[in-house]
Amino acid sequence: MDNITIIAAVGKNLELGKNNDLIWHLREDMKFFRDNTMGKPIIMGMNTYKSLPRLLPGRKHIVLTRQNPSLPEEITIIHSIEKLLKYIEEYKEEVMIIGGASLYKQMLEYAKKLLLTEINAEDKEADVFFPKWNHEEWEKEGISIHEENSIQYKHVLYKKKI
Repeated sequence: MDNITIIAAVGKNLELGKNNDLIWHLREDMKFFRDNTMGKPIIMGMNTYKSLPRLLPGRKHIVLTRQNPSLPEEITIIHSIEKLLKYIEEYKEEVMIIGGASLYKQMLEYAKKLLLTEINAEDKEADVFFPKWNHEEWEKEGISIHEENSIQYKHVLYKKKI
């Protein structure tokens, strides 16, 4: 399976969010997310789904949850990591893992690419973190560097070494 990409924005200490929301709202990063997920399935956990302002246009929404939530009919609900992996394997095209922390941790070993926004800032109140990972297993390619609201950040592509 080589069609799994994880996309996330992380702070200096791998911060992802707090209070079920993003820490940093960076316009150029939101565009980066949209451009890289458009037309692809986006896979998320229930908390990430709940944090969305609305269904994101142009993307198939897949929620991994053990619950039986009442969600809009256009959302695919998958109840186990095994069923999710089977779905991804059969899909064949690139899928985007968009969070949260628990799903990132479960999918890290299967991902072939990490599209990370590395934010040069930290938040001591963060309550959700990206999992620690072995950088030695990945090749790093810089994509772009930005600064917004006095916050520097860069978009980086990591490809798993074969």
